[in-house]
Amino acid sequence: MSSPSEPDMQNPTFEQKAFILLLVLVTIAFFWILLPFYGAVFWAMVLAVVFSPMQERLIRRMGGRGNLAALLTLIICLLVAILPVIFITSAVVAEGTALYQKLESGELDAGAYVTSGIRMLPPSIQEQLARVGISNLDGLREQISKGAMAGSQYLATKVFAIGQGTFEFFIGFFVMLYLLFFLLRDGKDLVHRIRTAIPLADTTKRRLQIKFTRVVRATVKGNVLVAAVQGALGGFIFWALGIYSPLLWGVLMAFLSLLPAAGAGIIWAPVAIYLMLSGSLMQGIILTAFGVLVIGLVDNILRPILVGKDTRMPDYLILISTLGGLALLGLNGFVIGPLVAALFVASWNLFGAKKKVRLPE
Repeated sequence: MSSPSEPDMQNPTFEQKAFILLLVLVTIAFFWILLPFYGAVFWAMVLAVVFSPMQERLIRRMGGRGNLAALLTLIICLLVAILPVIFITSAVVAEGTALYQKLESGELDAGAYVTSGIRMLPPSIQEQLARVGISNLDGLREQISKGAMAGSQYLATKVFAIGQGTFEFFIGFFVMLYLLFFLLRDGKDLVHRIRTAIPLADTTKRRLQIKFTRVVRATVKGNVLVAAVQGALGGFIFWALGIYSPLLWGVLMAFLSLLPAAGAGIIWAPVAIYLMLSGSLMQGIILTAFGVLVIGLVDNILRPILVGKDTRMPDYLILISTLGGLALLGLNGFVIGPLVAALFVASWNLFGAKKKVRLPE
């Protein structure tokens, strides 16, 4: 029993407040320490969520040997998801460097293609363009050439940046693989501990966990895989038609395919129009037909199969959250943005459940 002269350290309320303050400070310090590798930690978590069903099936087939199942899942993840992205990124940077060199030497004039395409338009359309200020074709050509130079120069500078950051890249890559192994092996136990520690009702925690898992899997399986297929198809048709830098254009189409309201048509449609106006009518028709019937239908066919009703968010919410995530967090944002939006909707729907007020899902 404590004496009356001792400070009131045994007061439960005081102890709870002090412990919560300590918990918050330690948690902030821990995340601050992890901040330099937040990308590696984040992608390890994402890949663990996506590949956890495979991990569970392997565990059942191997008689519960978790270490071996986690190692095999990690190897499959490395071969299927990680190494292809690294190889494609290196090839795109190299192709962007070659494009910049052609633009800088004058061998390739991007502005000339656009201005010549405008000259091929009917006089009535040229008059409309002149009304909106697109009449000085020489100035327009110069501006387009400068923009193309700036974009390709950005890719060229990445070669030097990658060379300088090789050590940091391999450290982050090792951290991601190392953490991914343990998340695959001990993921269920970690999720159970986190759910136990969160001071919410069991039904609320369960719904939020399900929503988190579904959105991560839907974003990666649906958005990323559909975008990769559309980009690959776009790069293939550009290569088949002899259009310069097909890999670079294919990657650009893949990124634009992440935007529900835009899509790969932003790239292939102007090229098809230019081909038809410049006299390559058959090439333009082939590109248009392939873009509409193949690239355009991939989203309608694959996304329901891969995603189903996992996200159930309207396109405008996906678009805004994806763009916001990309603007704030770069490449990581295309997963974090929709994830935050989905958890925002789910949390407010749980909060307003008693009033029967629901946000669109």
